[in-house]
Amino acid sequence: MQKRNILSSPRLSELKRQRRKAVWIRLFFSFFVLTLIFFVLSYLSGLKEINIAEVEVVGNKIIKTEDIRVSVQNEISSKYFWLFPKTNVLFYPQNKIKKNLQEKFKRIKDVNFSIENNRTKLLISITEREPKYLWCGILVPSLRGDSNKPECYFMDSVGYIFDEAPYFSPGVYFKFYGLIQMATVEGDQKINTENPLGQYFLKDKFVEIAEFKNNLETMKLSPDYFWLTNQGEGNFFLSSKTTLEPQIRFKLDSDFENLAENLDAALDTDPFKTEFKNKYALLQYIDLRFGNKVYYKFGAPSSPSIE
Repeated sequence: MQKRNILSSPRLSELKRQRRKAVWIRLFFSFFVLTLIFFVLSYLSGLKEINIAEVEVVGNKIIKTEDIRVSVQNEISSKYFWLFPKTNVLFYPQNKIKKNLQEKFKRIKDVNFSIENNRTKLLISITEREPKYLWCGILVPSLRGDSNKPECYFMDSVGYIFDEAPYFSPGVYFKFYGLIQMATVEGDQKINTENPLGQYFLKDKFVEIAEFKNNLETMKLSPDYFWLTNQGEGNFFLSSKTTLEPQIRFKLDSDFENLAENLDAALDTDPFKTEFKNKYALLQYIDLRFGNKVYYKFGAPSSPSIE
């Protein structure tokens, strides 16, 4: 009984009350100080001397400057936590601006930033993708079954599809046809042809195929366009003055340097060398799908081979 009386004595109760009061005072004071610090920092971060007042865009040739500027200004017009302006030169959202611009304008290859004019101007340097090739759909003209001109898209040197292309006369840009394969996060492949913008055509093989095309041109074979067949094999169609469309067939997993060497050797070896020179108009195909063998056909029922 005496112990219970001591624990519940008025003096001890008063001490507990004072301690609770002291804790609440410290919490209130800490909250007040933190709030004051936030508001002071908010005020300082909003000083015009360290905030972006102007956005300048350079380097763009096709994309409209105003479209880029509006997109950037929309991104920096808000605040962090409703307190800190995103226009502050110390923490404006560089990465997000770059990501948004590249997602909105597929033609943009790279974006660089710098602060100028006494920390009040954001200079945005744009590097646009250069059109190198065209992707013109799944089917080659001879298989389309209609006379309408296919809708084509610009591709850069690594097969990235970034913009719609107007109609060009034949030969201005080399054309690629075939299904677009887009790698998913899981590593498998899914086909997307409804909107090719922002995707790669044969991403892992495109550069090698483009280099193989250059080698064919060096051999005076004049590739006209490329088709990725539904079986996943490559076909270069060669220029011809006849209704025949001679093809060079190969597998995508080939060693392209070895393919070029084998074909070059075959073109310099009789009887193919003489037949190619004298009967090119009758050439139907050159087949490179079978190891080091080169098969060809000029319309005859059988196809000789050169090893």
